[in-house]
Parts: sequence; C-alpha cells; structure tokens
Amino acid sequence: MSRTKKILLGVLVLLIVIQFIRPARNINGQVLATDITKLYSIPENVQASLKTACYDCHSNNTRYPWYVNIQPVGWYLSWHVSEGKEELNFSDFGSYSQRKQKGKFKSIAKTVEEDEMPLSSYTLIHKDARLTNEEKTQLIEWAKNYYQSVSP
Repeated sequence: MSRTKKILLGVLVLLIVIQFIRPARNINGQVLATDITKLYSIPENVQASLKTACYDCHSNNTRYPWYVNIQPVGWYLSWHVSEGKEELNFSDFGSYSQRKQKGKFKSIAKTVEEDEMPLSSYTLIHKDARLTNEEKTQLIEWAKNYYQSVSP
C-alpha cells in the first residue's frame, strides 16, 4: 500500500472515529424563571424576531440543524452557541444584575442597528433569520425602551 493510500485511510478512520465524540446540546423547550419573557413584556412581533434571529445562539433553546450530527461541524456549532450564550443568554437574563441587563439592552440595540447581529455567517444558512428593516426598527426601539427604563 502506498504512503498516500495509508494517509487517506488514516484520515478516513479518524473521520469515522470522531463521529462518536459528540458535544452536549441545549435542553430545548424549557422556559426558566430567569427567562427574559418572564421579566419583561415583549411584543409578539419582537418575540418572533428574537426567536428566529437570536435564540439559536443566545438562549437555551437552540434549533439544531441536521448537520450538527457531523463532526467536526457539531463541535464548531457547539462552540459557537457557547460563545453566544456567554455574551448574552435570554434564558438566563433574570440572573443578570440590573446594571448588566441595562448594558445588554443597550448592546442589543447597538448591534442590530449596526448590522452586527445576527451574524452574516448565520443568516447565510438561516434565511429566515434575516431581519427586515421594519423588524430591526421594532427590535431596536424595544431594546432602547428597556435600556432607558432599567435602573442601573
């Protein structure tokens, strides 16, 4: 067997073996007492935008695509969701201090206004997560309203 064939066989075996090493996933469907919806009034249209454009990476309710089962793609998605939840987790929003909540509302408004969120790499695959100008305006106004009303 040639050296090239041995290398290709080794890579194939490695790809098969890593399929059995799977990262943990979010527990879908649970709405915790610390969820933002338990603390703040969210208009239906804003809630719909949050669910389709934000919740996959910024809550404990991720809708996993079929390709999450293919490693190392699943590892990358797991890391990406962990990073997103570390930055902002709508499911744990109530555990944040008032000052942090206020900062998160400000950040939501700013990142949506500056088209930093949702990420273009996310909307490339998830077409339904692309926010219209009207949805962006509604989301920004909602976040700014709470940013101005939450005590530091």
